[in-house]
Amino acid sequence: MLIVALGFALASLGVSYLLSPKNATAEKLAPYECGIFPETETSQRFPVKFYMVAMLYIVFDIEIIFLFAWATSFNNLGWYGILAISIFTFFVLETLYYVWKKGVLDWNLPRRERYFEKNVFKEVA
Repeated sequence: MLIVALGFALASLGVSYLLSPKNATAEKLAPYECGIFPETETSQRFPVKFYMVAMLYIVFDIEIIFLFAWATSFNNLGWYGILAISIFTFFVLETLYYVWKKGVLDWNLPRRERYFEKNVFKEVA
C-alpha cells in the first residue's frame, strides 16, 4: 500500500509538471483579489495574536474530539480511561490557565499593559 501511495503521489507530481504551462504572463503572476487589482502594497501586517488564537482553537477543538472518542468507549476503558482522560484534561486546563495568564486571550490592550506595569509576569531564570 505504501508503494502504491508513493507511486500515485510521484505520478501526480510528474503529470502536473508535464502538463503545466511554462510561459507565465503578467496576468497569471498578479494576485487575484476578487477581481480588484491592488493599488498599493499593504502596509498593515496581521498581529501574531490572530495566529495564536487560531492555534489555541485547534488545540481545544482536538480536545473535544478526544473527549468524544473517550465517551463512546467509556464502558470498555474502565478506570484506566478515567485516569487517562483526567490527566489529559488536567494538561489542557493547565495550558488554558497559562495562556490566560500570559494575556494571549486578552484583546483589551490598555488592560494588558496594566498587567505588565504591575510586573505580574516575571521571567523564571
